[in-house]
Amino acid sequence: MATDSNGVVQVSVPLPRSLDTRIFIRLTTQAKAILLSLTTASQEELSAPRPMGSFVYALPDRFNDQQAITTTLFSAESSLEFTTRVAKLVARRTKLPVYVTNSISLEGMGMGGTAEEELEAFKTVAEAILSSLPKTELPSNEGP
Repeated sequence: MATDSNGVVQVSVPLPRSLDTRIFIRLTTQAKAILLSLTTASQEELSAPRPMGSFVYALPDRFNDQQAITTTLFSAESSLEFTTRVAKLVARRTKLPVYVTNSISLEGMGMGGTAEEELEAFKTVAEAILSSLPKTELPSNEGP
């Protein structure tokens, strides 16, 4: 995990069930919003540009802590659901608006990105993101 002085965290985790593909995560935490970028690349593709995936905006619901409101800013059908789920998760956990761009390709997984493989990739991404968030951003469950 690499962090710079501007609140940018860059993380690389292996894509589950893949030999050489990695998920690259760039998390920028600002005072009133979070910007999150997700992509994948194999050793052969590291220098090649990836096509743009989905871009989603999410904000926490003030009236229901278990919900987040999302708006699709740019839609790529292959990544829209994954992007929306990540955006909702981060918005709920941080209580901040979140911008998520995602060009992750699950085609490099063992069976080409089945529902089970997508869930496994989501869990991997969620763990990496939540462990990279500054601890001050997470809401506490302590009472008054």
